[in-house]
Amino acid sequence: MKTILNVIWLVLSGFWLFLAYMLAGLLLCITIIGIPFGIAAFRIGVYALWPFGYTTVERREAGAPSCVGNVLWLVLAGWWLTLGHIATGIALCVTIIGIPLGIANFKLIPVSLLPLGRDIVRSNEPFAAR
Repeated sequence: MKTILNVIWLVLSGFWLFLAYMLAGLLLCITIIGIPFGIAAFRIGVYALWPFGYTTVERREAGAPSCVGNVLWLVLAGWWLTLGHIATGIALCVTIIGIPLGIANFKLIPVSLLPLGRDIVRSNEPFAAR
């Protein structure tokens, strides 16, 4: 079932969200200071490309640097990407088939807003990253 949902997701919104994250990552990698944020954008972009079967978990050892980084991320790219998730989530919820995909889009909003200090793991092993 995860594969079917991922294929439908890829066709309807995953590819476009992936491109948005890749563009944000490339723009953030222009400066040396932005490289960690660009890497985070690339990581989340792959997750947004094929999200079913994966989840995010918070890292316990992530401290103040992740908090400061998340504030910078929010200003630089987070709110733009979040608006993309909100727009595609609403558009997907218009149809009955798209409702689960729209809900999945809304579940990606927290990681698009504050990605630092989180790991992406398979759904069947959510405690592996802790």
